[in-house]
Amino acid sequence: MTKQCDLVLEHVRIASMQKNGTPYGELTQSSVAIKNGEVLAIFDPSQENYQGNESFDGENKWLLPGFIDCHTHLVYGGNRANEFEQRLQGKTYTEIAQQGGGIQGTVNATRESSEQTLLSSAIKRAARLVEEGVTSIEVKSGYGLNMQTEIKMLKVARQIAEHLPVNIVPTYLGAHTVPKEYRSNPDDYVQFVCDQVIPAVAKQQLASCVDVFCESIGFSPMQCRKIFTAAKMHNLNVKAHVEQLSDLKGAKLAAEFAALSVDHIEYLDPKDIPALKRSDTVAVLLPGAFYYLNETQKPPVAELRANNVPIAIATDLNPGSSPIASILTIMNMASVLFSLTPEEVLYGVTVHAAKALNLPNKGQINIGKDADLCLWDIEHPAELVYGINQHRPVAKWFAGRQC
Repeated sequence: MTKQCDLVLEHVRIASMQKNGTPYGELTQSSVAIKNGEVLAIFDPSQENYQGNESFDGENKWLLPGFIDCHTHLVYGGNRANEFEQRLQGKTYTEIAQQGGGIQGTVNATRESSEQTLLSSAIKRAARLVEEGVTSIEVKSGYGLNMQTEIKMLKVARQIAEHLPVNIVPTYLGAHTVPKEYRSNPDDYVQFVCDQVIPAVAKQQLASCVDVFCESIGFSPMQCRKIFTAAKMHNLNVKAHVEQLSDLKGAKLAAEFAALSVDHIEYLDPKDIPALKRSDTVAVLLPGAFYYLNETQKPPVAELRANNVPIAIATDLNPGSSPIASILTIMNMASVLFSLTPEEVLYGVTVHAAKALNLPNKGQINIGKDADLCLWDIEHPAELVYGINQHRPVAKWFAGRQC
């Protein structure tokens, strides 16, 4: 009996990223049927027959889920290339900040930029990720630090999906740094975030998550607790930048609130890892910032493995500490700098990244999952992690449509 569908992908080697006991979730079947933007069947054509309105011959190339970049800050005004040059000429970060640079410089440029200007530059950055097989991107605000600009950033983030074949997940990061207007009283800013911005973001459905930067140069655990409490009151998930520069027990705090993810975590105390396991929280590693800031403290990968905490990988694309618009480069960095295996890295940009964004229908090739797929002309999936700038998908499908 012939079954109908929209598209059949034939003669493909499938790295499904299912956790089925085989490396990369490799399947023995060689065809995928797609209908209404989802995977309808994964089948052996000698055993089953699906008739598609279209068919595509994969010529025995590797089919993988589209990649998911689960941590970016890609909407912002201006850039900080001049500061990069100044630091290499001997200026300190403090000196640069005193002359209006650093995060405050990006805040100033973002506030001054029109929505269209922000959108145009964000599309260019997102396009670089999409070219490398990314089909979902999380985009944080956090360079506005006032009601008007934060909302503008979140609206711009959503608009990216109107211009590129990509799913966008906006996150409100009001607690990125204390704005200059509140420098003398950061608690008042935290109250503003909790009482005014979070309710507005929730009411307008501009974001599904609230993020914080829990660090000595960011916000204290007590301040982050207030923000998490406000987020949960408005039915928003929480995420957290934690333990990047020191151990303030931010990860343990985030676990109390069942955070989707804790990100950076170079200084995470291994004793706090079981709390992440109990809260089903994803550990997101950001090797781009580690590399760019020339850090030396590595995240506790072995302990995360031992506790079966899912590990995701992301670009952290931002103007200051990780101006890297290449998921493939970041994947290689994760292996070289943090000793993750290629298989761990690929799970980190598919299944685990989907979990970090609460996207249960993405990150795998499986029946009922979204048909966000990429075809790669490689001999083995490890090649995508092993090489730098050697590969691009030879074909891509977003929600079942070739793009």
